[in-house]
Amino acid sequence: MNASESTQFINNMAEFFAKSLRTPVLRRPDEFGMEYDDVFFPSLDGVPLEGWFIPADSNKLVIANHPMPCNRYGFPGHLEPWDKLFGGFEVNFIHEYRHLHDAGYNVLAYDLRNHGKSGAGNGGIVGIGQLEYRDAVGSIRYVKQREDLRSMTLGLLSRCLGANSTIIAMAKHPEDFTDVKAMVAVQPVSARPFVERAAESAGIADAAAQFDVSIHKLTGFRLDELSPIPYAKHVHVPTLVAQVHEDSTTKPDDVQAIYDNLSAKDKRLFWIEGTTRRFDGYNYFGEKPELMLEWFNSHM
Repeated sequence: MNASESTQFINNMAEFFAKSLRTPVLRRPDEFGMEYDDVFFPSLDGVPLEGWFIPADSNKLVIANHPMPCNRYGFPGHLEPWDKLFGGFEVNFIHEYRHLHDAGYNVLAYDLRNHGKSGAGNGGIVGIGQLEYRDAVGSIRYVKQREDLRSMTLGLLSRCLGANSTIIAMAKHPEDFTDVKAMVAVQPVSARPFVERAAESAGIADAAAQFDVSIHKLTGFRLDELSPIPYAKHVHVPTLVAQVHEDSTTKPDDVQAIYDNLSAKDKRLFWIEGTTRRFDGYNYFGEKPELMLEWFNSHM
């Protein structure tokens, strides 16, 4: 790439990090044999959030959120124009909800701000958890305000952007998470290794410094602020972290650092092997739910 092409590449990447993509909620739980209710509730700062409540005959509830640029359903990567991104295949989280439902768990799955059908917040800016943590807090408070849910045993299924958001929420509002018994965190991520890997693939030198300038202009955040690592020490909940080990979009030492910083005494890091595609990690528990169910079952 010449200098102009390199600058455009970095600016495009910064634009994606700053604004994400709003993708359609393409499928619904009833298509997979589950009754559900459409629900909505406010984030901590009032942004309206949309979700599904999938009932089960138990007092156990798993709250699920999602990666960027997915939504509560998943990611329509098998359809244009999204098939040009992240491998060109569908991510469908509803398979995970089905496994949880069949194992006796109620499920609350919601769209983070600026994704799916939830409202726009912060001028459409994405904070890689720095803003979306408010949505994680809002989901907990919604459960506590519902008479039929407030006494349920809580678990969290938090993915990528959603995992970052939950980790930061636990740091900023620990009082809201005292009743959470377990978390499954799928591929939490820092922005720096993602940027570095993309730049390496494109043959661009000193990309991180250039990205830092670009993302700061777009969002007001610095590159190294877009990481859950400094907040992870506030996570005391038993936590299973899952990550594609050879993920071509990031670096394993990043998720290792996130995991190492967790203060939870009961924690496990599970490497997903046999693929380099990050989005395969988002389908993993839908295809092989045993470890996820074992974690929730043993702590809830």
